[in-house]
Amino acid sequence: MSNFFKPFTKDIGIDLGTANTLVYVKGRGIIINEPSVVAINQKTGQVLAIGNEANKMVGRTPGHIVATRPLVDGVISDFEVTEQMLRFFINKVYEKSWAIVPRPRVVVGIPSGGTEVEKRAVEDATRSAGASEVYLVEEPMAAAMGARLAIQEPVGSMVFDIGGGTSEVAVISLGGVVVCKSLRIAGDRFSEDIIQYARDEFKLLIGEKTAEQIKIVIGSAYPLEERLEFIMKGRDLLTGLPKEIIVDDGQVRQALRRSVKTLVKAVKDTLEETPPELITDLMERGLVLTGGGALLRGLDKLIAEETKMPVRVAEDPLTAVVRGCGIVLEDIDAVREVLITTQYEASPS
Repeated sequence: MSNFFKPFTKDIGIDLGTANTLVYVKGRGIIINEPSVVAINQKTGQVLAIGNEANKMVGRTPGHIVATRPLVDGVISDFEVTEQMLRFFINKVYEKSWAIVPRPRVVVGIPSGGTEVEKRAVEDATRSAGASEVYLVEEPMAAAMGARLAIQEPVGSMVFDIGGGTSEVAVISLGGVVVCKSLRIAGDRFSEDIIQYARDEFKLLIGEKTAEQIKIVIGSAYPLEERLEFIMKGRDLLTGLPKEIIVDDGQVRQALRRSVKTLVKAVKDTLEETPPELITDLMERGLVLTGGGALLRGLDKLIAEETKMPVRVAEDPLTAVVRGCGIVLEDIDAVREVLITTQYEASPS
């Protein structure tokens, strides 16, 4: 029966991110890139919106409606909501399909620092959402594949995937992770830093979306040639009234300084644990930045200056992980060694 339904089944790759979920469909490419946000009516428990529609509600809902992220720091914090979100995205793939009951094979990118329980939670949620088979791949490995690094050759490649909830830096060789560091400092922390800075320096309360906008428009990790400014609007904590203040890139850089310093240290710590032969490769091949955090202006320059090695931002860094999942889909048997072995594979249900 599975062979009969195969022509109607669309294999799917999912980058299940803290901030955004991206979906790759075999043969079609990336067709979904939406926020990992779910709006729930707490009185009834009903899911009102998912993805883009739910994101519009963040900070704008009455008390009984909550727009929430079911993943925190790359890990599932609400299993049932995550399952509903995954089902929504899988069904969206099949909107114009003849398939009555979608049962796709799904490859999911997950943080490398996850525990066995956290990995099992992702697998169970994906199966409950309608997947017939689930394959897990570590995000640094998927990002390296998406960035077209030569991960299966006997040479060292280094990737730094900076997502919404987690950042992971890994040295890869012969299809395996040699050294990896995972930390809970990423894009969301940058936004939190800006919110805290506005509160401490200007006694101004700003929302997540405003902080995110400031980060994107004028955020940087390295001094810029041209000064950038942004009108920051919020509530004055002293008077309770609306207030706006002009901030520049230097002030935002100051706000992000501690988190950026931690990211640079993670790269240095990883290099310290890397075998000497691979260090030689890395000095030639350099470090590749992926994920949304890689778009922070000047981060590549700062890391290059601090580590004395070449650093570049991957082409379209936001989609590197899901493109890596797509590469796995194209020929799962050929890249099986990069997949995480799961309990289901050890003892099929």
